[in-house]
Formats: sequence, structure tokens, C-alpha cells
Amino acid sequence: MTFAKRYRSSAMARLVCIAGTLALLTSLAQAQGITVLHNFTGRDDGGASQAGLTMDRAGNLYGTTNEGGTGGFGVVFRMSPAGSGWVLTTLHSFNSTDGASPDGGVIFGPDGSLYGMTTWGGNYGYGTVYRLRPSPTICTSALCPWEESLLYSFTGGADGQYPGYGNLVFDHSGNLYGTTSSGGDGNGGVVFKLTPSNGSWTESVLWNFSGSAGGLSPESGPIFDNAGNLYGTTNYGGTYGAGTVYEVSPSGSGWSEQTLASIDFPNANTCGGVVMDGHGNLFGASGCFVPGQPGGVFELTPSNGSWTFNVLHAFTSSSYNEGPYDTPTLDAAGNVYGTSISTGAYGGGEVFKLTPSNGGWTYTSTSFDFTNGDGPTGSVILDAAGNIYGTTFSDGSDGFGTVWEITP
Repeated sequence: MTFAKRYRSSAMARLVCIAGTLALLTSLAQAQGITVLHNFTGRDDGGASQAGLTMDRAGNLYGTTNEGGTGGFGVVFRMSPAGSGWVLTTLHSFNSTDGASPDGGVIFGPDGSLYGMTTWGGNYGYGTVYRLRPSPTICTSALCPWEESLLYSFTGGADGQYPGYGNLVFDHSGNLYGTTSSGGDGNGGVVFKLTPSNGSWTESVLWNFSGSAGGLSPESGPIFDNAGNLYGTTNYGGTYGAGTVYEVSPSGSGWSEQTLASIDFPNANTCGGVVMDGHGNLFGASGCFVPGQPGGVFELTPSNGSWTFNVLHAFTSSSYNEGPYDTPTLDAAGNVYGTSISTGAYGGGEVFKLTPSNGGWTYTSTSFDFTNGDGPTGSVILDAAGNIYGTTFSDGSDGFGTVWEITP
């Protein structure tokens, strides 16, 4: 059973417990400022999205679902503005042999194609890296699927297995980088590189995670700095058990790893990665997988060759609360945005914003109340007008989650 299925079941149980308050919650949905752009049905349009969205220059949104589609193994979809609403188009349905159950989203490559990973499926069942691009032939149907190419199937051995929530990232030469949550020489996950050559792609492992002190099981993808170093997080390990922030750097003919900090949210786990601001500070969030340990949002500040760990916000715990699952988002003003899966006013999750203020941070949030979705896990994306977009993987009108918008 996938995480989405397990969590949706628990979310529905919570919904039954508060059935008597649904009328009140429904009246509050509009006041909260969340507009549902699409309710997933779990059928051809997919369901249980666990990833954030990607936006093209025309304002279309692209994402993935963990379930649904023609084979039930998830889809890649596009949301397009149409009049006063939005229309969802399924670009590809996974069939297991070409991948299954993507936890992460998609990115645009330099060739304009979409690139992503699936957590399961492929030739060996341990996940895939794929590419999607429009059909080269003229499409005469209103529904035009894109062509999928399987770039790599993980074997479950030294090359890694089970990519998690993270996205891929390109370097300037067109190589792809990502992580797997397990596998590798130490079975603690890997940082990998895919190099294109003569129409195929070759995988090489840049780093194997193998000891809890340096962290294990990276769930999210890495990011680059201007010098070509990669930064990311591990899901657990480190001094406090909540994972680590690492740097993987080119070193001679290979790569070396440095643990920058242990994430100081005891008993929590860290699924999301980090994002870097213009000053070289790293921002991340912790709080996945462990009910009652919702973690919080943190900043890592470089100073004289070391890094200082600062807690920007700690989420309030209850017996079932979990916190952020994905990487925060920064806007041009330095505000930090993200989602938390089951905190907020109603326990259905929230979208938070942290604003720099007088040397500290001011926290504001918008809560989900199950009618507009439940359990946001992916990162958020902002358009030029400051509108915020994302997904939930449960509830909504059909119980399979939503695509939503928050308008400032």
C-alpha cells in the first residue's frame, strides 16, 4: 500500500470524527482564500498527488499523481486556464513497466521536455527516470497524450532504488542529477548523475549514504550553487535523528561529501530538500512520516567555513500531526512558503508563509478544511501576481485530492 493510500484512509477517519462540524467548515472555506481548481476523481485524471507543480511561461501548471490513470499507477497532468476556470489534461498514464506511483513532480529540460522520476515500476520495479514530450505528429483529438521515453530503470542494487519526493536538476551541460531513498553500496540511498550519450543515458553514483552519523535515505532531490556543488537533505540520521543537510562537491576525478549540519528537530524526519537564497543561506523543513512529531522550518547560515542551524518556526504537535514533506519556496522578497501535511486549524494541513521581520520571522498560514482538500505534501509555486498554487492528495469533492490556488 502506498503512503498516499494509507494517509487518505486516516484522513477520511478524521473527517468522519468531525462530521458534525462540516457545515461550519464549508462556510469557512471561502474565507480562507483557497480556491479549488480541480478535484481529482482517481480515474483517468489521476488522484492522490504528492508533488508540487511546475509552471510554464504561458501559465499552465504541470504535476503528477501517485494513483489513478488508465492503469492505476499515476499520471502526469497539465492544468490550463480556460475562461474563468481551468481544464485538466492527462499527458501520460503510467502502466508500471514504464514507471509507477511518482512521488516527485516534473521539471522542464533545456529541450522543452518534461523530466521526472517514479518511485516504483520500470524494468526491475525499483523506480525510473522518464521524459515526456509532445507527439511529433499532428493530434486531431481534444485529448493528446505526450510521448514517454524511459531514460533509466533502477536495478535496486548499487545504482540505487526508490526515488522519493524530490525533483531532478540539470547542470549546464545537460546532465541530470537526483537521489534515491535506498539502495547503493550501503543501502542508505545515493546521489546519482545521468549523462546523455548517443540517444541513451548512463547512470553514475556520485555518493553513497551508508552511516547514520552522516544521514541516510535522501527523499528529496539536490540543488546546485553557482560553483557546481550539490546540496540536499537526508531523511533521518545525524545527531538528533531527524536527518542531515549535506554538500556533495566535485573533487578531482570524483565527488566528496560533507555533512553541513544535523537537523535539530528531535524524533522528526526530513523528506524535503533545501533552497538557497542570494546570500548562500539554505532553507529547509522537517516533519514527515512520524505522527506527533511535526518538526518545523529551518535556516542554515554559512560563517567562516561552518554552518549555523536556526529554527525559524516549530509546528505545534498533537497525536497525529505531521509537518512539511517537501522543499520550501522563496520569493524575491525573501519570504519562505511551504506546506504542512496535517497541522493547521482543522488538522487538514496548511500553507504557511514566513516573513522576515525585525531580525526574526513572522508566521502566517492558511488552513485546509477537508472540503478544499486534505494533506498538502508538495512544494508551492507562485506566479508573477503572487498567486500560490499547489496540490492535496486527499479529500475534496471526490476524496482523491485537489489542485488549489490561494490569491493574495
